[in-house]
Amino acid sequence: MNFTWINTQDNLDWQELSDLYRIAPLGNKSPDFLRTVFTNSLFKWFVYHEGKLVAVGRALADGADCSYIGDVAVHPEYQGMKLGKQIIEKLIEDSKDHRKVILYANVGKEGFYTKLGFHPMNTAMAIFKDQQWALDAGVTRLPD
Repeated sequence: MNFTWINTQDNLDWQELSDLYRIAPLGNKSPDFLRTVFTNSLFKWFVYHEGKLVAVGRALADGADCSYIGDVAVHPEYQGMKLGKQIIEKLIEDSKDHRKVILYANVGKEGFYTKLGFHPMNTAMAIFKDQQWALDAGVTRLPD
């Protein structure tokens, strides 16, 4: 299968991107929300097959110290084709001049990222807008 890889958001259909996150399924993210987070991300990759957006990922990076990989999504019909892995590898390569590359893994997906060289952090902390959701989803825990 031939895929087209694009690393700019020029001519991006924001509604199509929003639809991809919904069906991936990675939640409901509005086109306006996605326009904000992708515009503010230094690195991004969009993967197309026959003109259809099938995979995406981004890294919010400051250019030297920290690059945070997030929002990697693959259309269900294209999962298992290693597109997610390739997006992560491209974002790691884009981030090679940063002191650290960090990502937030969905619960149960940690093994996928360890195979790509990531190590669990002992000191990661977070404040979520919906703290109860994060607790219920197993993303965070109450302090010891």
